[in-house]
Amino acid sequence: MKAAIRLTRVGPSATIQDTGRPGMLQHGVSESGPMDRGAFLRAGMSLGGAGAAIEFTRAGLDFSIEQGSCRAALAGGSFTLACNGAPAAWPAMLDLQPGDQVSITPGAGGNYGYLRFDQEIDVPAVLGSRSTNLVAALGGLAGRALRAGDGLGLTSLGPATTQSPSRPPNESGPIRFLWGIHADLFPPAVRQAFVGSEFTVSSQLDRMGVRLDDRGGVFAGAPILSLVSDAIVAGDIQILGDRTPIVLMRDHQPTGGYPRIGTVISADLDRFAQMRPGSTLAFAPVTLQKAHELFVASVL
Repeated sequence: MKAAIRLTRVGPSATIQDTGRPGMLQHGVSESGPMDRGAFLRAGMSLGGAGAAIEFTRAGLDFSIEQGSCRAALAGGSFTLACNGAPAAWPAMLDLQPGDQVSITPGAGGNYGYLRFDQEIDVPAVLGSRSTNLVAALGGLAGRALRAGDGLGLTSLGPATTQSPSRPPNESGPIRFLWGIHADLFPPAVRQAFVGSEFTVSSQLDRMGVRLDDRGGVFAGAPILSLVSDAIVAGDIQILGDRTPIVLMRDHQPTGGYPRIGTVISADLDRFAQMRPGSTLAFAPVTLQKAHELFVASVL
């Protein structure tokens, strides 16, 4: 019997995500996929397949097994987990039977967690992926965030994934970035202040982007720039018309007309995604070669 689950409590903006839609940006569709790719891969490492995940946010979620049996792996952030009322360690691997109830509630840190199964979540692939893009209302369950009461069937897994799970990110140190193609449009004093100042993750964050509080006024005197729109990528650090810095994330718009002073490197983007509102951070520039070395080191 194929397994099926029922979501009984769901925090805001929980979605179905797989590895995303690489290569679709040329058609105006962002890649999407998990906000913390390393945690997504670590959750699936011992499940033997390439199944999608439920990506849940800080409030967590509760679910029950309606029929069939399955194994479930959970990773990402730091959450509190209980199975049938009994506390369980985090991250976790659970063997679940009909009637079992799992509760994931807020823990000490992180914005995103991942629930993967040894079976595939039975939703159709759209443009080659089951990932939900909330901006474009694509993929997942009818292109929307998950809700309490939703039922999800599980079906046979596809071929095993060949992606290597990255190591859990280092929780300290600055967020490293590459200078962007528009960096030279900012005066040298602004670029120097950008590297030497502290920013705060604001409460305005979602899968599209994370706004930063520039309490030191780094960009207060910067010129207001509006450029011809061109392609952008996850990790780009845009300076908006009101001089607010924003780091673009997995569901970013395909193009943007605001200047991009830099791009957060792949090795640090997961760590950045897990920083909760109120967290402080600094930026440190690296070379392209160093960014490649750090990425390779993160997946070995």
